[in-house]
Amino acid sequence: MVVGEPLEGHISYVQSVAYSPDGRHIISGSGDKTVRIWDAKTGAAIGERLDEHTDAVFAVAYSPDGRHFISGSADQTCRIWDAETGVVVGEPLRGHTEYVLSVAYSPDGQHIISGSRDNTIRIWDSKTGAAVGKPLEGHENFVLSVAYSPDGRYIISGSCDGTIRIWDAETGSAIGRPLEGHIRYVRSVAYSPDGRYIISGSDDETIRIWDANTGDVIGEPLRGHTDYVLSVAYSPDGQHIISGSHDNTIRIWDARTGATVRKPLEGHKSLVKSVAYSPDGRHIISGSWDWTIRIWDAETGAVVGGPLMGHGLSVLSVAYSPNGRHIVSASSDRTIRVWDSFPQPSPQPNSSCNPIYPHCFSPPDSDGWVRDSEGGLLYWVPQDCRAGLHSPALLTIPTKSHLRSVSLAFEDFAFGTYWTQTFGNKHS
Repeated sequence: MVVGEPLEGHISYVQSVAYSPDGRHIISGSGDKTVRIWDAKTGAAIGERLDEHTDAVFAVAYSPDGRHFISGSADQTCRIWDAETGVVVGEPLRGHTEYVLSVAYSPDGQHIISGSRDNTIRIWDSKTGAAVGKPLEGHENFVLSVAYSPDGRYIISGSCDGTIRIWDAETGSAIGRPLEGHIRYVRSVAYSPDGRYIISGSDDETIRIWDANTGDVIGEPLRGHTDYVLSVAYSPDGQHIISGSHDNTIRIWDARTGATVRKPLEGHKSLVKSVAYSPDGRHIISGSWDWTIRIWDAETGAVVGGPLMGHGLSVLSVAYSPNGRHIVSASSDRTIRVWDSFPQPSPQPNSSCNPIYPHCFSPPDSDGWVRDSEGGLLYWVPQDCRAGLHSPALLTIPTKSHLRSVSLAFEDFAFGTYWTQTFGNKHS
């Protein structure tokens, strides 16, 4: 169940959230150009909005000791903040010439990396904010994801050019050739807990496993999803991989053989944007554009909690607290919510829901139809309009711009079994 009231204060979508290493605080980055710090126990905002950025904040991350955090923004800069006071530390980290999409601290906390739409990765000194060496160049398109190896010796990056690259974290030199095999965007990359392997998820509907030392692909692509793979993660013991997809499902894979462990985890009615394992590896959480979070048994694949309902728009990011007792979620509805992670009974559908009101609509099914609580057809969404659909309020984002939007107005919506009767009742 949800813990307390929603964490409100942002005035635009919440793009990224992170727990502090001790689990006491949460940070959030938003399209309203600000970062906020929250008390994880009470949900109270700590201090005012941190508004040093001049454009949307896409990524946030805590330092390993929890004393600082970093934010990356569409204003082409990163900022370092004092986690206790919320005061910005030093000058902006300048050097990128496009949006900063991903940030991470090194395991020892000495350095920061950032990936950008300018096709480069940069390394920064976390104490001084100074750039370390030259930008890491080699990708031919946006860098969507960056991460350190567990021992901090290497950096990996995933790009819209369809490749993954491995870099020497000390020198910034590319190691070996690009990891090629995907034929579309690489949206998510991660190291195995022991640092021996790398996984990548792509818009080509596949996951690939790579040898982190040689860069060689291991086995065949992991196939099964029927749409973009948006998020991938290793289990804490490194034995399994999970993936969330635009096809509305989660899949669990054997990390050694690449075989699917069981049938797809089905239940979400829209794309699965974010997935994560619990710290003990027993459960999986997923956040979806159907506005809900679900908790799954990692062993059986059964739903053991949820759908957790409370957000009023798409869930963009989910994460477990360090002790595994809570879940945090960030949404397009401008709020963060904290949930009790212990499995709860799934609520029964509300049979009294009046389909005249859009907040009572079911999210669109895979066939494009929006249905009422009894399964009756309400209206159909054309295929070319579903890619940017925030169901069920139907806020569509044109593919040519992430900043413009158009929504459907329901003030004159009329519901009826036969459209001719509905038309007559409405306009007679």
